[in-house]
Amino acid sequence: MQEISKIKDIFSQNNIELSDYQAKQFYQYYILLIEANKQFNLTAITDFDEVITKHFVDSVVNYTYFKQDASVCDIGSGAGFPGIPLKIMRPDLTVTLVDSLNKRVNFLNSTITALNLQNIQSIHSRAQELQNIVPRETFDYTVSRAVASLNILLELCIPYTKTNGELIAYKGNNISTEIESAANALNTLNSQIKSINTYKIIGNDVYNRNIINIIKLDKTDIKYPRQKNKIEINPL
Repeated sequence: MQEISKIKDIFSQNNIELSDYQAKQFYQYYILLIEANKQFNLTAITDFDEVITKHFVDSVVNYTYFKQDASVCDIGSGAGFPGIPLKIMRPDLTVTLVDSLNKRVNFLNSTITALNLQNIQSIHSRAQELQNIVPRETFDYTVSRAVASLNILLELCIPYTKTNGELIAYKGNNISTEIESAANALNTLNSQIKSINTYKIIGNDVYNRNIINIIKLDKTDIKYPRQKNKIEINPL
C-alpha cells in the first residue's frame, strides 16, 4: 500500500526504521484521527504528510531514551501524543494516557482497541485529580507535549513521577525563558534538569523539537499539585 511505504519513508528520513506492522498501525491511527476530527476538534493538522511528521515522528524522536519495560504516564494526552506513538514504537512500555475531556478519552479507548495495543490505558481526569485514581509517585516517566509552560508542567507531572524517575517535556524552540521561569518550581518540587536534547524533524519543512529531561530527586510534598485555579493565579 502506497501510504504504508510513505509512512516508512518519512520515518526513515528521521533515522527511525519501522516494521510493516508498525507502519500499518500508524496508518490506521491516522485514519481514526481524521475521522474523529470531523466530529470534534482533535488536531488542526490533517494533511497526511504533516500528521506523520508533526504528530507521529515528533512524538517518538526520543523513543530509545526510555528504559526497558518502563511505566510512562502521558499527562494531557489529547489525541494520544506522545503516548500512543511511543507505545507503537516501544511495545514493552506500560503506558497511561490522561486527559480531562471525555470525548478525547473515548477516542483514545477506541484507538487502543483498534490498534490492538496491550498494557495501555486511558484515564478521564485532570492532572490535579489523578491522585484519586492512581497512586502518587507511580511512574518511571511522566511525559507531556504542548500542554503548559514548564513551571506549571512540573507541578502537574512531578507528583506522579517516582523518585529518580523523570519528567520528559516536549518543547519548541524558545525554551530559555521557560527554563528561567521554572527555577522555583524545580527547587520546590525537588527536581533538576538532567539534559536538553534537540532533534531535527524532517518533513515538508524542517524544525527543531527540544526535549527537556528532568529528574526527580526526592519525594513531592503532598500539597502538590494544587487545584487548577491556584496554579493559574500563583504558579510556582
